[in-house]
Amino acid sequence: MGSAVVFIDLQNGFFEDPGLARIRGPLVRQVNRLAAAARDRGTALFHVVTEHARDKSTWTLSMLDDDQGFNFAGSTQADPLDGLDLGDAHRLVKIRDSAFHGTDLAQRLRIGGCTRIAIAGVSGQSCISRTGADAFAENLRVAYASDAIGSEDPERCDASLEILSRELRQPVLGTDELLDWLAAG
Repeated sequence: MGSAVVFIDLQNGFFEDPGLARIRGPLVRQVNRLAAAARDRGTALFHVVTEHARDKSTWTLSMLDDDQGFNFAGSTQADPLDGLDLGDAHRLVKIRDSAFHGTDLAQRLRIGGCTRIAIAGVSGQSCISRTGADAFAENLRVAYASDAIGSEDPERCDASLEILSRELRQPVLGTDELLDWLAAG
């Protein structure tokens, strides 16, 4: 495998936010472009989704405090975005921001010999950033797909990715640069 692209939270529930709703179409097109190009190069694809249980057993503290859950397994909110084409990407379910928390993502990457991952999806300042920080803890090299990441708060997203880029040496790259970066690993 050598490298992988990890797509995070490209689900209806997250795009109920007006800021993400506005960029939904262009983001899906960029994600599909990245997925197709990565697949053509033999790069492994992972589709990580957030799903919660209605019984509150998987809810975060803020969800419990607000007594409001979302992205329930089997709901329209938990469904992937219309038009999303990730092909035969490996699907994983998470219940926290990081794609590594409570999943076997690290093990799957290690088994595949992966040393580099690109991260795309939503939201840049939360799930994307936390996944990148946890990947660093797993000794994986990370780059962020600048044109395939969305956020309801673009300023915080940019600031978060800038910090990770500077402190953890995780570059923020456009799709073409990103594909070259993945191939160099």
